[in-house]
Amino acid sequence: MQSPLQLFGNPIRIVLYANNNDLNIVEGDDLTKPLKESDYYILSSSEIKNSDWAQQIFEGYDNRWMQVQSDRDLNQISHVRRMLSFNDYHNSGILRITVGFADLLGNYVTYPEEDGISMRLVDGITGAVMYQRGGTDPEAANSSSYLTLKQVVPGTDFVIETWVPHDYLQKDAQRLQKIILSVCTISFVVMMLIGFLVARLSGRKMRKIITLVRAFENGSFEKRLRFRGNDEFSQIADAFNSMATNIQELISNVYVQGIRRKQAELDALQAQINPHFLYNTLSTISSLANLGETAQVTEMVKGLSKFYRLTLNEGNIVIPLVKELEQVESYMNIQRVKYVDAFIFSVDADPSILDVPVIKLILQPIVENVFKHAWYGDKITIRIEGRRLDNLIELNVIDNGVGMKPETAQSIFNVTGPESGYGLKNVNERIKLRYGDNYGLEIGSVYGGGTTVRILLPAEPAIDTDTW
Repeated sequence: MQSPLQLFGNPIRIVLYANNNDLNIVEGDDLTKPLKESDYYILSSSEIKNSDWAQQIFEGYDNRWMQVQSDRDLNQISHVRRMLSFNDYHNSGILRITVGFADLLGNYVTYPEEDGISMRLVDGITGAVMYQRGGTDPEAANSSSYLTLKQVVPGTDFVIETWVPHDYLQKDAQRLQKIILSVCTISFVVMMLIGFLVARLSGRKMRKIITLVRAFENGSFEKRLRFRGNDEFSQIADAFNSMATNIQELISNVYVQGIRRKQAELDALQAQINPHFLYNTLSTISSLANLGETAQVTEMVKGLSKFYRLTLNEGNIVIPLVKELEQVESYMNIQRVKYVDAFIFSVDADPSILDVPVIKLILQPIVENVFKHAWYGDKITIRIEGRRLDNLIELNVIDNGVGMKPETAQSIFNVTGPESGYGLKNVNERIKLRYGDNYGLEIGSVYGGGTTVRILLPAEPAIDTDTW
């Protein structure tokens, strides 16, 4: 009998009521006390032969779950089964296995009790209530005020009934109703407060806009609106400021006519040239430094320093021609470090034109263009010539490079794309913006026979080179 007791993890009590009086009687703990440890009994069936539950088993039920003797008081339930003889199939006794409700029902018993909720275990055949916890007896009260939930226990005749008062179900709804009402009230107050603040802030912004509009009426266009955030007023302010800026620009253009516009375009084009040469030179210096050519790096840095000192020239766009030639010479010194003796460079300029003012950086981009596009073979010759032609200054940059085809020479000033701001086109545009369409560049080239770039400039009065 000990083996079955060990198969169930919780305490159980096994009682065998035998019709055989020859069996030894085995008694365990007191049957009227709650289960604490598993135990077994062998008793005579004469002790229960007059009980109603035993008569039910002997007369009609082979086995069933029921509460017998002290089971109800101890919150226990027993599975009772009739025992048959293997020889003649006559009743040989009753086997009773008792277990506590807490062990049998598990979560149904240990689940926390809620106010007014009642849980019952009912015999589905007799309707007898075998176990009840929580709440009051729903049948004793008004059952119509309860919601009944029923669940049949698989493999048994038991039904678990849960009786939930309607008041309990409505309690959460009432609580939710109060919360919603409170939230609505608070939201209404907050919205009123926000509306007041928005109206006040909007009124302040509107007054500021009206003040600036009146200032515009009086000709004061320099004032601007500044609103934080990204609301409609900020968008109005941005549009207002943009309109004011456009009006100022239009007025400025009317007063200063076209000279300011041309100067701005000239400055923009001027700024496009300098970075291009700087990128190339710094790349060469980096390569020489990686090769450990310290002396050559020093020479190139000195040449670059002198070149940009002449280029910047304290922000002056116009310089004497002699300074422009010095600038080209600085550029060629940098190239000599890079290409050693791979080219021949010379300058032949009339001394009378050396003090004539010209816009800076008109020769160096053309010479750079020779290195980029005209050079082929081992050596190349580059020569700059300058002379006066009545009221004109003529400068020629001549090379014996690869030359250009006629269609290339004709389209050189119509180039578009990422490099359209550099080289010959850029120099030609800057000269025309500065002096007019009668001046600029002319290209003469023979494919395979070299190129001559002719520069025509006005012979403006000479300037004192000692001040430069």
